Amino acid sequence: MNTFFQKFALLVSDAQLRSRLIFVISVLAIFRLLAAIPIPGINAAQLQLFFNQNQFFGLLNLFSGGGLSNLSIVLLGVGPYITASIIMQLLTIMVPRLKQLYQEEGELGRQKFSQYSRLITLPIAVIQGIGFLLLLQRELVLPQLTPFQFGVNVLVVTAGSILLMWLGELISEFGLGNGVSILIFAGIVARLPQSASQLLFSFNTTQIPVYVGFIAAAIAVVAAVVVITEAERPVPVTYAKRIRGMKVYGGSSTYLPLRLNQAGVIPIIFALSFLLLPQMFATFFQTSPHVWLATISSFILSWLQNLGFYGSAYFVLVVLFTYFYTAVTFDPHAIAENLQKNGAFVPGVRPGGSTEEYLAKVITRITLVGAVFLGLIAVLPIIMQSLTGIQTLALGGTALLIVVSVILDLARRVDAQISIREY
Repeated sequence: MNTFFQKFALLVSDAQLRSRLIFVISVLAIFRLLAAIPIPGINAAQLQLFFNQNQFFGLLNLFSGGGLSNLSIVLLGVGPYITASIIMQLLTIMVPRLKQLYQEEGELGRQKFSQYSRLITLPIAVIQGIGFLLLLQRELVLPQLTPFQFGVNVLVVTAGSILLMWLGELISEFGLGNGVSILIFAGIVARLPQSASQLLFSFNTTQIPVYVGFIAAAIAVVAAVVVITEAERPVPVTYAKRIRGMKVYGGSSTYLPLRLNQAGVIPIIFALSFLLLPQMFATFFQTSPHVWLATISSFILSWLQNLGFYGSAYFVLVVLFTYFYTAVTFDPHAIAENLQKNGAFVPGVRPGGSTEEYLAKVITRITLVGAVFLGLIAVLPIIMQSLTGIQTLALGGTALLIVVSVILDLARRVDAQISIREY
């Protein structure tokens, strides 16, 4: 505890760290202000009904920081930028040049890669803006707009999304932590008072044991998220001795840390995107004049609104995408090659191909644990609602994972900045 207060005092007393902290708080204040400015002509009652009936859009609202539920000028949030980043990650598998740019060309290559993601964000934001506004008009949340009014609203929400992307990058450059993650974190935290008030108004004294059990489960889940997020599988590495002139180099032993959860929260975002798109299109075409299209849309909606089917599909997709994203970001061949070039080897394993096979086997085994854990976290709200029967008691697995991950990442970055100044 003393160490915590000492670090906090150093964070506040150091001029540069204090300015970074103030910058982050200022940007978050601007973000929350933008999220409270609605686009004109909203039917508030119909909007509330729409979100109560569409859990998928409630999940998407997570990545807009609550801006979607208010139909604010930043209703798209950082969703288009996240989608663009996902597309770029997928393209690294199909386009070798992009993979080389991202993994082998250092900081300059990653800057170019990020620039491509920004360029893709703009058309994605336009398409999503058009889709949402058309859907909201059909649901009578928005009045029927003239083509000019509709175009202006699309321009406003697109500009809002691009502005949030820029604010997130400013936080990454001039503040502390990853900007996009911090914006999502701020949106989640901003919704806590509303969730607490809903729970308070629905409080029932006959269900006190349920609430106590919920609190205990929440503490256990937070502890599990911290443990799994921080867990590593150390692979021992030994450097061979090399003689240069009269000096001997190497001979030291270290380890290669393989994280249990290499993919972070990305697989959950992938799975949400795959489940959200059919829901959005089916909702949009449900009232189509074409009977066959309306029938197919109703069939898709009936399956997606079945909690058992939705939870099972969500779990399986998260597990599959965890393996997929780990395969994209972790290259056993490149690591084995780098170890061999630097005269390092895993004790008991031959350098080169054998080391590559060994690392692939280890990462496959530990990824299974991380993938199953992420899948359980993703479907946790469904499990809690099924067990308790109380809609307000839902441990938001995705939100919880994001909050804990952002706090841990922010703590590591602050520790690194403080260590630099101490030395």
